[in-house]
Amino acid sequence: MRYTLCFFPFVGALIGLLSVLCFRVCGYMGFGVFLRSGVLTALPLVISGGIHFDGFLDTSDALFSHREREEKLAVLKDPHIGAFALMHGILYILLTFCLFTEIGEGDIWLVAFGYVISRILSAICVITFPQANKDGMASFTAKSADRRVLAILASELFVTAVMLSGTARGIFCLLAAVLTFIYCRYIAMRHFGGITGDIAGYFTELCELMMLTAVVISGRIML
Repeated sequence: MRYTLCFFPFVGALIGLLSVLCFRVCGYMGFGVFLRSGVLTALPLVISGGIHFDGFLDTSDALFSHREREEKLAVLKDPHIGAFALMHGILYILLTFCLFTEIGEGDIWLVAFGYVISRILSAICVITFPQANKDGMASFTAKSADRRVLAILASELFVTAVMLSGTARGIFCLLAAVLTFIYCRYIAMRHFGGITGDIAGYFTELCELMMLTAVVISGRIML
């Protein structure tokens, strides 16, 4: 448990590499863009078991319930799905699928890096943000983490950022990740009083969506 957070980015690297492989295989087999986009949309959910997406749904329900902080935290723990989670989940899948139809051969590696960056920053959130739920899994993970974990995560972030910043489009994607990090810190502190495992999952999913959006937009404005 002391070094669990250090390995989050490796899960992202696995998803990224499999995404590149699926993109290439679909092209080799002559499959259409819709099938390829469907596979790329489903892959992160299948590999992660939907754990981050579950947090995205729970946080959407809590955030848009417009209740008091304690009630929002109670909504996070509620295993039932609400209207906001359903709507946001459908929108997330739809947007992800549509964005994947717009990427080309040179874009998939940028997308792959997004899975790594999102998990590094998510782990940093768990380590550095105040804990909203002192008895939650995120709190337990943060308390169990070795004091060197943050330095290791910072090193992983530096290496990945250097690799990604080799092009203007990569820098654009990094900017999207940083802005998402700032936004999610605001959401966590303003509405929940800190981070939880669900909010960390919310950030992971939102960061990946924003970086995918940045890949598509930068491909149009930086031709």
